[in-house]
Amino acid sequence: MLGAFAASTIVSVRPAIAQAAGSVLNCEIPVPDRSHAGQYIAGDGRLVPADTPGSFAPPGRPFTGEEVKRAMKGGALPGASYEQNQAYLNYIRRLQAGQSGFTCYASLQMPR
Repeated sequence: MLGAFAASTIVSVRPAIAQAAGSVLNCEIPVPDRSHAGQYIAGDGRLVPADTPGSFAPPGRPFTGEEVKRAMKGGALPGASYEQNQAYLNYIRRLQAGQSGFTCYASLQMPR
């Protein structure tokens, strides 16, 4: 009887883990967050005024967790040049608790 209970526990836990992993990859990270709309991203990830030389316009949409995870492993963010990619990733790495996208980024850092 204990064996049947253990088997049902495994069957019910695995889908939950898979669902949680899937939601992490589908979460979104805006660059920059809405409260900083109109600002550009410097190469080091800081937010700067739009007319700052060497800065990059924000992407047209938030990045998904899956896109960010792939980019952090050496891939590229969609639609970004090499320099933009580095600036956007630096911005994402600088996210702090309370900023939009932080929870998504933090969940990507957790070992699976």
